[in-house]
Amino acid sequence: MTTATRIDGRKVAAGIKQQLAGRVAALQAQGVRPGLGTVLVGDDPGSHSYVAGKHRDCAEVGIASLRVELPATATQEEIEAAVVALNQDPACTGFIVQLPLPPHIDTHRVLQLIDPEKDADGLHPANLGKLVLGIPGPLPCTPRGIIELLREHDVEITGQRFCIIGCGLTVGRPLGLMLTRPTEHATVTLCHEATVDVAAHARASDVIVAAAGVAHLVKPDWVSAGATVLSVGVTRTIEGILGDVHPQVDTVAGKMSPATGGVGPMTRAMLLMNIVEIAERAADSAPELAGVGA
Repeated sequence: MTTATRIDGRKVAAGIKQQLAGRVAALQAQGVRPGLGTVLVGDDPGSHSYVAGKHRDCAEVGIASLRVELPATATQEEIEAAVVALNQDPACTGFIVQLPLPPHIDTHRVLQLIDPEKDADGLHPANLGKLVLGIPGPLPCTPRGIIELLREHDVEITGQRFCIIGCGLTVGRPLGLMLTRPTEHATVTLCHEATVDVAAHARASDVIVAAAGVAHLVKPDWVSAGATVLSVGVTRTIEGILGDVHPQVDTVAGKMSPATGGVGPMTRAMLLMNIVEIAERAADSAPELAGVGA
C-alpha cells in the first residue's frame, strides 16, 4: 500500500523566514525596523498560543513586536481605541486583531477601523477589493500560504481542478479569488453547507482544500487516486487536534498535508511576509521616513 508524499509546511516556512530575515536586515540598514502589532482580547488559550507563536516568529526574523492585551470585559470603545493607536503608531508597520472577539463586541466595526495600509492579515474590505481588481496590496495569509506550499511541492496549479470545501472569509472565498487570477488560472469549485454531493465535487478534482472545520470530513472515497489534499480546518477534541481530512486519505492521495505542520506554519510565515512587504513599499515610496521604527 502506497502512502501520499507529505506536504511539509514547517520546512517551507523555515526557508521563507530565513529569506525574510535577510530582507529585514536590509531594511534595518536603511534605518527601518518592521513592527508587527497584535490586539488580543480575553483569555482564550488558543488565541493566546497563536499570538505568542506569531511574536516568536517575529523575533526569529528581526521584526519588532507590539502587543496590546485587553481583558474579556473590554468595551467596544476600548478596543477601537487600541486599533486607532496602532494605526497612528509609526513603529507599527502592520497589525492584526486576533479573532474571535468577545460576543458583546461588533467585530466588523473594529476590523473596518484598521488602516488598510497596516492590514497584516490582508482581510480589510479595501484589500479584498484590491484582490478582486488585481491591484497590489496585502494578501490574505492562509490562502497565500496554501499557494506557496503547492508551488514549493511542485503541485501544478494552472488549468487544474480545485475543490475548496468551506467558504469562510479567511480561507475559502479569498483562496478562490487568488486561484482564478491570471498568475494561477485554476478552475475552482467552492463548496459550502448547501452544496449537493460535496464528495462528488471532491472526487472530480485534482486538488482538494478542506477548510470547513469539521473533523475528518474528507474520507478516502472522496479522493481520486493521486490527487493533492490539503487539510486546513482543525477541530480541538479531548483526543487532540483533528484535521478536516481523515488520516486514511493518505492511502489514496498523491500528496497530502497533515492536520498540524502543514498549512498552519505557512499562515504565520505569510503574516511576516506581509509585514516585510508593507515596510519595503513604505521605504521605497518615502525614503525620507528612514529611521522610523528603528
